[in-house]
Amino acid sequence: MAPAGAVAIPQFHGRGGSVSLTDLASGSFFNGKLSQLRARSVLISTAEQLATAVALFELDGLARRMVLCTPDLKDEQIAAVAAAAQADAIVTDTEPAGRKLAAASYLMTQQPQIANLGERRDVETEWILLTSGTTGTPKLVVHTLQSLGGTLPRPAAAKLRTVWSTFYDIRRYGGLQIYLRAVLGGSPLVLSSADESTDEFLTRAASAGVTHISGTPSHWRKALMSGAAARLTPEYVRLSGEVADQPLLDALRVAYPGATIAHAFASTEAGVAFDVTDGLAGFPAQFIENRRDGIELKVEAGTLHIRSGRNAVRYLGEAPGVLAGGDGFVDTGDMVELVAGRYYFRGRRGGVINVGGLKVYPEEVESVLNADPRVRMSLVRARRSPITGAIVVADIVLADCAPASPATRASWETTVKSELQNACRRALAPHKVPAILRVVPTLELTAAGKLVRPNG
Repeated sequence: MAPAGAVAIPQFHGRGGSVSLTDLASGSFFNGKLSQLRARSVLISTAEQLATAVALFELDGLARRMVLCTPDLKDEQIAAVAAAAQADAIVTDTEPAGRKLAAASYLMTQQPQIANLGERRDVETEWILLTSGTTGTPKLVVHTLQSLGGTLPRPAAAKLRTVWSTFYDIRRYGGLQIYLRAVLGGSPLVLSSADESTDEFLTRAASAGVTHISGTPSHWRKALMSGAAARLTPEYVRLSGEVADQPLLDALRVAYPGATIAHAFASTEAGVAFDVTDGLAGFPAQFIENRRDGIELKVEAGTLHIRSGRNAVRYLGEAPGVLAGGDGFVDTGDMVELVAGRYYFRGRRGGVINVGGLKVYPEEVESVLNADPRVRMSLVRARRSPITGAIVVADIVLADCAPASPATRASWETTVKSELQNACRRALAPHKVPAILRVVPTLELTAAGKLVRPNG
C-alpha cells in the first residue's frame, strides 16, 4: 500500500510515541521476519493502535488475509475468530497477546529493523473486519483495499498539510476509513487511545495541529462537554455511526464556525453511502432518486438499502448472496422516513420499542430531549409494563448549569424534567412521550463509541 500522489509515507502518532516517515520507508517492525508472513492468514491483535497502523501498512499486498481484532474481544472470541479465519499467524505488540492462540506469533519490535524493501507485494489481501454489537462470536466481513478505499477522495497538493485524527479505533470500519484517508492522501494521522480521557486526546490532537477529525455523535457530545474541545481549530468535522440530530449539528457549528461539519452514513457490510455537508439532519431525497459516485440507494419497507463498489465482498465462510440480496443491495437495517423532501433516520429496525402495538424509535425521542440546551446526552429505552407491554423511559445527562446547592439542584432537576416532558408532548405522539425521566451522571459508550443500548 502506498499513498497516491504523495512523495512521503504518512506519519502515525500514538499516545506513547510515533512512527516517522523515515522509519516506515527504510525498515520493518517485524524483526526481520516480514517475509515469513507472505500469503498467510494473519490475525492482528495488538494492545496499541499504533502497532495495528504499522502492521496494516506492512502486510497489505503481502499477507493473504488480515483480520483486525478489536481490543474488547475476550480470549474465547479471539480463538473463535482465529478458527473461522483459518489464521496461521498472529501479529502482536505484547507477549501475553501472542499466547492466546495456537498459531505462530510475530512480536512487533519497538524500532524498525533494516528490511528487504524489494519484498514482492503482489497478493490481493483480504481485509477482515468484525461486526460489532454482539457478545457472541462476531461475524467476519470480507473487504478488499479497493472496496474500503478505492473511491476515497485524494487531496490536491495544496491540501497535503491535512492532519487527520479520529476518536474511532482504526480496527473498526469508521476508524479504518480515516486511516485509509490519511495513508492514501499522504497525511499524518493522530490515533486515539482507549485508556485516555477525552480531554487528554483532544489536547494531544490540538498539539499535533489536527485539521480533520471524525467520531460518532456520542463522541462529539462528550467532546463538547470537555473544556479541551475549544483547543481544536479544525477545518473539517465528521460524524458517523449514529443518528446525527439537528441540535448536535448546530452545537458543532457554534463550536467550530470555520469548519465544514459533515455527517456520513456507512456500515461495515454496506460501506460508505454518502456524506451530508449542508448542516441539516437527515439527507435529501435526491440521494435516493439519483445514483451518485457509483452508489445506489433505495428504501424498502422503510429500511435503507445500498449497492456500490464499496459493499463488502461477503461474510467469511458464506456466499456473497448472504450479505447482499439477489439484486446486489445490502439491507442496512436502518429505518428512514421521508418528510418534506428529506429522509430522516429513525433508528435501527431491531431497536424499536413496542408500546401497546405502536412503534417508538428511541433516536427520535432523544432528538427532542437533546434539543434542550440543558441536556448534554440522552438514552431512551423500554421498561416492561403489564398493560402496554412496554413504556418509554429516558436517562439524561444534564449540562453543567445546575445550582450548586443540593436542595436547589433537586428542585431545578424536577423542573427540567417536567419541561422536557412537556416538550416531548408538543413534538411527539402521546405513546412516544417518556413516562419516566431520570437524571444520570453519565451514559456508557460501547468500544465503538456508540451509546450502549439495552437491545445490543
